[in-house]
Amino acid sequence: MWTCGLPNGTGRGEDPPLCQHFHLVLSVCSLLYLVVGVPVGLGYNALLVLVNLQDQSSMTMPDVYFVNMAVAGLALSALAPAQLLGPSASGWVLWGFGSELHVTLLVLFNVCSLVSMYSTALLSLDYYIERALPRTYMASVYNTRHVCGFVWGGALLTSFSSLLFYVCSHVAARVVECAQMRHTQAADAIVVVVGYLVPGLAVLHALVLISRVRKEDTPLDRDSGRLDPSVHRLLVATVCTQFGLWTPHYLTLLGHTALALRGKPVDGQQLGVLLFAKDVSRFLAFSSSSVTPLLYRCIDRSFPGKLRRLIKKVRCGRQSCPTDQAGLQQVLA
Repeated sequence: MWTCGLPNGTGRGEDPPLCQHFHLVLSVCSLLYLVVGVPVGLGYNALLVLVNLQDQSSMTMPDVYFVNMAVAGLALSALAPAQLLGPSASGWVLWGFGSELHVTLLVLFNVCSLVSMYSTALLSLDYYIERALPRTYMASVYNTRHVCGFVWGGALLTSFSSLLFYVCSHVAARVVECAQMRHTQAADAIVVVVGYLVPGLAVLHALVLISRVRKEDTPLDRDSGRLDPSVHRLLVATVCTQFGLWTPHYLTLLGHTALALRGKPVDGQQLGVLLFAKDVSRFLAFSSSSVTPLLYRCIDRSFPGKLRRLIKKVRCGRQSCPTDQAGLQQVLA
């Protein structure tokens, strides 16, 4: 699937054995992800959305953020085949590097990335607010839904500024408006700062505050209205997963920008390493769309009950189902 050569075809046929082995492993992992990971991501993300939306009265603040991440995961899973099998990864040339379709896919990828990272950061901050001030309803479901709407709007606005740089890097030089905006490195720098550094600092600050709150044994910690203890494990697992799988992607963007700012031509070996790192980071980024809903499925205690109610509702159809006393008690609790 991937080769050690450069996109223009140079260097092929002279690949060292170690490079061939690395790309063979990466190709096998990518094929496995497309065969197994993409269906799992589509299925579990859709299930996460349906399970929570069919019973919105039982949704909590973390559920809203995970639904938001699930929608972004659905989009990432849908983009994965086109990106992992595209011309930048193999010889299957369906479109060119400078086509409108390539730029559109790249912008959608950046939007999903921003939504995932900021949903994780805001989940951390709202969890701290809920732990520190459990009765103020500052991190309520109603407020969280509006926040998630602003996250998508902000991601679209941020990606629009990057879109200008991507488009201007592929149009003719005679366009005066694009004369000073012909470098994709500027778009990459915007994405790194806005999409990684800002939410990363927010998550780090939130985790420090959460650790301080957890050390304090106050009556509020025993309040029956606080979040389920499993939410903390789910939060830590989600933060580690999201930043662990997305960090290589942003590091490659940062490396590409740093090499471009040197002003010196990049030799074939450095460019080959950068392209290989870009392929690996892209694979890890797409895999986050499958891992996150699995974490929610395994750690969240309310998911099995919501899933049973959804299945029961589907079986009943339009007929009225008998009241689920266990589910009602869980919601009231």
